[in-house]
Amino acid sequence: IVGSFWYLLSVERYDTCWGRACKHNATCKTDFLYCGNQDLTGYNAWSSISESVLNEACPLSGDNPPFDFGIFEQALSSGIVFSMKFVTKYCYCLWWGLQNLSTLGQGLQTSTFPGESLFSIALAILGLILFALLIGNMQTYLQSLTIRLEEMRVRRRDSEQWMHHRLLPQDLRERVRGYDQYKWQETRGVDEENIVQNLPKDLRRDIKRHLCLALVKRVPLFANMEERLLDAICERLKPCLYIENTYLVREGDPVDEMLFVIRGRLESVTTDGGRSGFFNRSLLKESDFCGEELLTWALDPKSGSNLPSSTRTVKALTEVEAFALIADELKFVASQFRKLHSRQVQHTFRFYSQHWRTWAACFIQAAWRRFTKRKLMELQRKEDEEAEALAGASSNSGGASFSIGATFLASRFAANALRGVHKNRNLKTARELMKLQKPPEPDFSVDTE
Repeated sequence: IVGSFWYLLSVERYDTCWGRACKHNATCKTDFLYCGNQDLTGYNAWSSISESVLNEACPLSGDNPPFDFGIFEQALSSGIVFSMKFVTKYCYCLWWGLQNLSTLGQGLQTSTFPGESLFSIALAILGLILFALLIGNMQTYLQSLTIRLEEMRVRRRDSEQWMHHRLLPQDLRERVRGYDQYKWQETRGVDEENIVQNLPKDLRRDIKRHLCLALVKRVPLFANMEERLLDAICERLKPCLYIENTYLVREGDPVDEMLFVIRGRLESVTTDGGRSGFFNRSLLKESDFCGEELLTWALDPKSGSNLPSSTRTVKALTEVEAFALIADELKFVASQFRKLHSRQVQHTFRFYSQHWRTWAACFIQAAWRRFTKRKLMELQRKEDEEAEALAGASSNSGGASFSIGATFLASRFAANALRGVHKNRNLKTARELMKLQKPPEPDFSVDTE
């Protein structure tokens, strides 16, 4: 803006110089200086001497020129006023304005023209104001950043003193430092939950909806829920951060929250209560969830205050960001919205639940082993029948009948013994597979309205 005013005032001062030169010349008229007046009387006589008259009255260089252009001489001598290239004009004027605003107009050499003096004064004041605003904003920013850093240093110092006082081992100290560092990188010391909780309820609901709705809809369990239910869930979600190698929940511990993964990867492992020979492992990524035992507990109207036990151990493989829905909040949502009792939610819950997937895999594997065992028994029975028929035919052949019959009986006894061993082994394997308890059914008996 300052550069554009400088350009326009330069054109105006040059036009003033031309007008003054025209007044001191008898041949010139003021109208001759502007376009479209070539047909006026006397224009041809003025056109022949105009260049020499104007250059003599308005020179752009010299020690003592007859007309002082002041701060506008640079625009005229550089040729910007006479150039037809817009980009060249724009960049040069932008540079001039930035240069003189940053130096508060200290390098300007003005003439005695009042308009030029007022323009220079306004430029200096504007530069001073902008400089003060810049310094003030930088000071405010640095002060706020310094306060946050000081709070972080105080918190870290208190943490170090506490760990030293409690004689924590080095690995635990590293984990505490890593979590503090990760939380600082993600939040910059801002308590997001406290800020949101201090806002009015309708504003808090809208903010939670903006932050969480898209993430909640990415979870297959809630993808097709109604808007009121999604709003209720979003309003009760709490952000959580976990560093690498952190155990979110261990197998057998009470499940007090349901986690919805936003970013990161987790490992979900189960040993079916420590049973030897059983191990199942799966990976969780963004849009997955864990703690599904809590949903079954929340949908059960007869469930008491005792929280369900976790059937899996969940460990963070990378830095994880998630939203948590605690047990009491999930119980409230389940009791208020009957949509959670629909059959569609039941099927979706079963399909994405790690506990149900593990049980289904074991069930299918046990059924397949029973099927293969039955096929093998049928094949073995057919072979025995063929052997008996061959033995009956050979017994009619004469003197060697007794020895052949004894051999047949011995081979049949050995085959039955081996079949019994394989049968017991297969039954034991099937029983081991089916020891995994079927996950409890959520209460989906309530009809939706």
